[in-house]
Amino acid sequence: MERMDLLALADFNLVARHGGFGRAARAASRPKATLSRRVAELEAALDLRLFERGGRALKLTQEGRALYERTAALLTELDESAAAVASGGHTPRGRLRISAPLLFSQIAMGKLAAEFAARFPEVRLEVTTEDRPVDMIEEGYDLAIRVNPDPDETLVGRAFLRDRLVVVSSPVLVRPNDGSPIPAVVRGPFDRTDFWKIVTSTGSSSIRIDPVLSLSSIIMVRDAVRAGAGASRLPISLVSHDLAAGTLVHWGDVDSPEIALWTLYPSRRLLSARVSAFLDHIRAAFPTGSPHELAAYIGK
Repeated sequence: MERMDLLALADFNLVARHGGFGRAARAASRPKATLSRRVAELEAALDLRLFERGGRALKLTQEGRALYERTAALLTELDESAAAVASGGHTPRGRLRISAPLLFSQIAMGKLAAEFAARFPEVRLEVTTEDRPVDMIEEGYDLAIRVNPDPDETLVGRAFLRDRLVVVSSPVLVRPNDGSPIPAVVRGPFDRTDFWKIVTSTGSSSIRIDPVLSLSSIIMVRDAVRAGAGASRLPISLVSHDLAAGTLVHWGDVDSPEIALWTLYPSRRLLSARVSAFLDHIRAAFPTGSPHELAAYIGK
């Protein structure tokens, strides 16, 4: 784009963000007529109507909405890059929005966030906890942490932690030798699973189960198992301290793929200094990415 086109695009984003020429003019202390002229020039250059101007409300057209969604984040990154160069360096600053899964947030994210905030006081870190796959660009996230994410060509990422599931129980619960079912604590709704497949040093086997408790949180599941309610499948990082202390007993590893935690960010977005800083921070916290490293981190 030429310089005039880029200015027009920035003014279009300003008007779209504030929902009208008047509100945008007041927010930016700019003449309303100038904003209107810039947007009209952009519409003429693109040969598209970007706003519906009928009535009192100003609404984006379908094409205007698409242009706004694709350019808002890019313009923000350009502004921040220019500010970093103008300040003579690349000091991380500004708002950093992260989406993280529930369990990782409960056991590690608070400590990670506190350490990051102490190192980078000019960054305003916001962490939202949710297990659903978020639309990072649409919802305005800079970084997402996800468990075994599906491939997505619009995202760049790497696995920074790996874990595995194990079957554990309280020492008071003895595994029967006659193959009768054992009480089980499960996460989420009861399902029709009758067996758990496990692997031990002597080979693989199956455990018949009778689900007696259904809980929505892995932390609740672990606490119920500690209390002797039944056996369960839990991440080794979450129970390794209990296994070492003898408060839980290891029956075997679950015969299933490993759990991998990934950091993800949009591939079409410039990698800001604050995102790079958080990626370096999380790599430093978990240099090998092993489950025992996570267990040691949350146990400190």
